[in-house]
Amino acid sequence: MNTLIVYTHPNHESLNYAFLQKVLEGYKQNPQVKETQVLDLYEEGFDPVLVHNKELRRRDMHLVPELAKYREQLLWADQIVFIYPIWWGRPPAMLMGYIDRMFASNFAYRDKGGWLTEGLLKGKSVVCVSTMKGPTHYPLLLHNNAHKKLMKTALFNFVGIKKVKFFELGNMESRKGKQAQKLEKVQRYFAGVKG
Repeated sequence: MNTLIVYTHPNHESLNYAFLQKVLEGYKQNPQVKETQVLDLYEEGFDPVLVHNKELRRRDMHLVPELAKYREQLLWADQIVFIYPIWWGRPPAMLMGYIDRMFASNFAYRDKGGWLTEGLLKGKSVVCVSTMKGPTHYPLLLHNNAHKKLMKTALFNFVGIKKVKFFELGNMESRKGKQAQKLEKVQRYFAGVKG
């Protein structure tokens, strides 16, 4: 199994970075994992700004040359892990910009006319590891699961990825947030995950 981790947090002393390390530790213990790549969007200086105009039409976004290596990563990966905080009820703008630019027509999906599309990233799995200041059930109770619906239904299922797992980790700025236990839980999951 080839694994791609898309890490989205500007601070390498953050709890998100600690979760990244635990995912990597888990993968090292997992005999199913052949190779792992980490894409740190902030460290990479990824440009999240989606531009389309007369010269670059939206349907041609899959041809943008400077994004070729990122497209290759997504095609190469059997499992894609996204690690990010939830800010304002959704992933950071940097990650949303990556999604806008990378999950493009004729790369991640193909229009079939009308409302019908064909997902082109079938067979892959996704795991989202997200942290938030509020309680774990905050997105469900106050936002009707908007975060999961955005990521699973509007994005991953749309591009053909049906196997999606979430770790929505709440109370991460609290002394009673059980951070150590949650870090170990994530490591154990990735040590045994099969794709």
